[in-house]
Amino acid sequence: MTTAQKYRVGELRPSQVMFTYGIGAIADLPHLAAIIMGLEDWQRYSSPVLIEERLLEAVQKQLGKQVEELRSLPIAEEDNNANTIAGVPLAPFPTWMVCPKCDLLAPLSSGLFELHSPFNRPTETKYIHTNCPKTSQYGRKPPKVIPVRFLVACESGHLDDFPWLYFVHKGQTNCPGPLRLVEPTVSGAVTDILVKCDVCNAKRMLSDAFGNMGQQNMPTCRGRHPHLRRFDDCALQMKTMLLGASNSWFSLSLSALSLPASGSNQLAQIVDKEWVKLQITDSFDELKMLIKLSQTRGELQALIPYTVEDIWTAIAAKKEDSANRESDGDLKTPEWQALSIANPALNNEDWRLLVMMPPPDFQDYFEKIVLVEKLREVRALIGFTRIQSPGDFTDTGDVPSEFRPPISRHLPTWIPATEVRGEGIFIHFQESALQAWENQPQIQQHHHQVKEAHKNWLNKRNADLVDKIPCPDMRYLLIHSFAHALMRQLALECGYNAASLRERIYAQRATPDKMAQGGVLIYTSAPDSEGTLGGLVNLGKEKILNYHIHQALKQIEICASDPLCADHVPDHDKNSLHWSACHACLFSPETSCERGNKFLDRSLLIPTLSKENLHFFKLQNRDYV
Repeated sequence: MTTAQKYRVGELRPSQVMFTYGIGAIADLPHLAAIIMGLEDWQRYSSPVLIEERLLEAVQKQLGKQVEELRSLPIAEEDNNANTIAGVPLAPFPTWMVCPKCDLLAPLSSGLFELHSPFNRPTETKYIHTNCPKTSQYGRKPPKVIPVRFLVACESGHLDDFPWLYFVHKGQTNCPGPLRLVEPTVSGAVTDILVKCDVCNAKRMLSDAFGNMGQQNMPTCRGRHPHLRRFDDCALQMKTMLLGASNSWFSLSLSALSLPASGSNQLAQIVDKEWVKLQITDSFDELKMLIKLSQTRGELQALIPYTVEDIWTAIAAKKEDSANRESDGDLKTPEWQALSIANPALNNEDWRLLVMMPPPDFQDYFEKIVLVEKLREVRALIGFTRIQSPGDFTDTGDVPSEFRPPISRHLPTWIPATEVRGEGIFIHFQESALQAWENQPQIQQHHHQVKEAHKNWLNKRNADLVDKIPCPDMRYLLIHSFAHALMRQLALECGYNAASLRERIYAQRATPDKMAQGGVLIYTSAPDSEGTLGGLVNLGKEKILNYHIHQALKQIEICASDPLCADHVPDHDKNSLHWSACHACLFSPETSCERGNKFLDRSLLIPTLSKENLHFFKLQNRDYV
């Protein structure tokens, strides 16, 4: 659409823009399908800046130092103003539409379809076929046309309209159509769908565009990025996919917990909190004027007890620390240090920890339990992938650049982000217990099988990725499986649904460069106060958590899908990367798991029907109630 043709057509929640309908994704609106446009089309200055220095440094590591800031998502005002263009920009895609009455298949550029946008009813925006022969002759209302449900894409992230004219004419043609998309049955199967041309009577079954036939019949990718309105060079083969397919868009996002400023200096904490306003000051006089004006408006009240000289010193120290700090993009190591040390002197309104003793029956396995009564998480959308899931990689930052389409036509100077607040339970595993378990011969042998399964799984999808995606170690599989078992149990009583709980796993063996980590943060986060109701933290107290861990382990001893679940091995089908795990015992919602329900195995926690020598927990009282 041109600037003069921007309409409000619906609403999306911030979480949807980050994880479901982000830049380059196709949003399913009530009567339209539309693609979210790149950053050049966004209203940058209609959103406030979000301060989270660690996350910004990690984003710069991925996208370049030109990224200056993180900004929250733009929100359109409820003012009924037709000229309001604030919000997330989008454009109709796919651009080919089908008339359900006469089966006409044509692009929007043909002028055969007319946009109908009722005033004050944005959700009713739609395209209609004004001159449909099956309605106009009877004086009926023109029918609403629907987006065609077939697209083409490639692993490099390109997306394009299905090449209808090329396909039905079996190659390049000068025949302009019109085309008809005929579905004689209600099954929707591609083997029943026929594409035909009214001019030259060419026809073809749509099934020729899928599978092995599709590789022979479809042209090479045109390198189109519809969200950027541009084409790149690409030599990959087009792959036909359905509109709304789950592999058409995967979010690439980074998230960081807001950690308190180092040291217990109260002024440093306040400066860190008010950094959005204070960072723009370049001189002592500017700071003096800013504080005077802000406090007149009722802002920066927390700085009243401090002199301007002390505030300027704190600002200079923070700027110097940021300039001297070299970030390697590792977001989890500082979080691990803060959670494992759990210094209550650093508690503030966005970070409040309470250290608890391990549950009585698990003192040989856990070092401590930390109740995270308050936390703030900032998430930044840095890109997306198509077909190739980022869950296949160890971390978002490990996704190769060839799989990551750009989110702007030029190098981005800002990135959309959201902030959420929540609560959680951090479980710190004993390092000695983890090492003793890892060093067992049967565990090492099992890890060898895990690496072979991972290699075979990658070879089946893309052999070029075998050396690019490392396989997690057994420590990760253990903590990951434990997190899923406990999340399923906590969701029964914490007051939050299962999709609201998330895991944040800290698992790595000691290396010359990094310390050993072994723990998991199970937390919830929401844009409002709903994420901090206290229902999850209350379950982390010693005796209560003792009960829930016992129950979690007891529930996975026998799975409803056993013996099939217990006997499952990825080598059997090479389509999965989990062992004794399924929807009945360990799988969690996509919003909860950081690895897409891969690398799960309940036999690492407790004995199962097929494996009795791999389990980490060796409890005497397994019938605890």
